[in-house]
Amino acid sequence: MSAARRQLRQAFRRRRAALGPGERLEAAAEVARHLGERPELRQPGHVGGYWAIGGELPLHAVQLRLPPGQVWCLPTVQDDGGLRFAPWRPGDPLRPNRFGIPEPVLEPASTLAAADLAWVLVPLLAFDPAGYRLGMGAGYYDRAFAFRLERSAPPLLIGVGYDWQALEEPLEAEPWDVPLDAVCTQRGFRRFGR
Repeated sequence: MSAARRQLRQAFRRRRAALGPGERLEAAAEVARHLGERPELRQPGHVGGYWAIGGELPLHAVQLRLPPGQVWCLPTVQDDGGLRFAPWRPGDPLRPNRFGIPEPVLEPASTLAAADLAWVLVPLLAFDPAGYRLGMGAGYYDRAFAFRLERSAPPLLIGVGYDWQALEEPLEAEPWDVPLDAVCTQRGFRRFGR
């Protein structure tokens, strides 16, 4: 990882962690509204989300607004370092993974591969004008969705964050970086030209 990318990642992590609860919840409500207005996101199927940590935009409002026939799923880190998705409803049991992030308590055989999802909300630290995202740096999402480098959606990959996370300059993309199809912030929904 380049020093510039490391510094950018640290700066955005600090800024995101400093957000107050009110600002996070207000942005989350707007994101849920924008996503709910998208007809292409209303089809039945499994929807990937995430459990917000470190100031990430919370997704409870999105989950509560899903139309009938859509099943909310959370990522689960596998022993081999892969990422799968497990159906989850409020009240279902959770346990912290090796990073302390809550995950549904399900056997791996009951989880879904990334390719089985209709659309996925992807956390990010920043995103550029071409739809490349700056993540936390471990590469879980890029590995899970690497097949999207070879084919189009589904699943539709939608970055979720705050409007200030938009970069004006392009990120220096690596060959393994999987670009987003769209991004949604409190200011609106934006498709990228793929």
